[in-house]
Amino acid sequence: MYKLPILKYDFSALEPYFDEETMRLHYGKHHQTYADKLNTALTDFPDLASQPIEALLKNLEMAPETVRLAVRNFGGGFYNHNFFFDIIGSKSDSLEPVGQLKEAIEKSFGSFADFKKEFTEKTVAIFGSGWGWLVKNQTGSLQIISSPNQDCPLSAGLKPILACDVWEHAYYLKYQNRRAEFVEVFFQVIDWKRVEEIYNS
Repeated sequence: MYKLPILKYDFSALEPYFDEETMRLHYGKHHQTYADKLNTALTDFPDLASQPIEALLKNLEMAPETVRLAVRNFGGGFYNHNFFFDIIGSKSDSLEPVGQLKEAIEKSFGSFADFKKEFTEKTVAIFGSGWGWLVKNQTGSLQIISSPNQDCPLSAGLKPILACDVWEHAYYLKYQNRRAEFVEVFFQVIDWKRVEEIYNS
């Protein structure tokens, strides 16, 4: 059975950027729903349900066709939110990347400012609901991509490094239709130390 990870911060800890009410709803309702629906979809497939979510998403063909779309949607939503809540935090030593990740971003994008600009533009421009990602591709290089709905980069053979959720449930209570403002403040709550750990793992 897939369960939500315990958050490493309080719901109010990301104020004033991410408000407490949105965080409670995002984690406790939306994220929980993805876990619940994934578990329901795999009720008759205990062997699949015992797999790490990463394994399922990397190998969607493991799932029978009858539940493959559910694994893609609900499994993707479960993993994507696990990842998102893991790479944000209330306290950060820096508002910019550090260490080897900083070097890799500068190598791929020229500077952190250039990376931030491209990431923001591509994420804000997503049509409908989706995610903005920084990923490591098969050659080891960094690139910025977007994915619709709850599609996960793992399913495309990419390693997620950073993710921004731009489904309306992530920001609408506080920012309404101002997605660009939400993506801007997202950079205030990134835990760059954790993101570098993921990059180096």
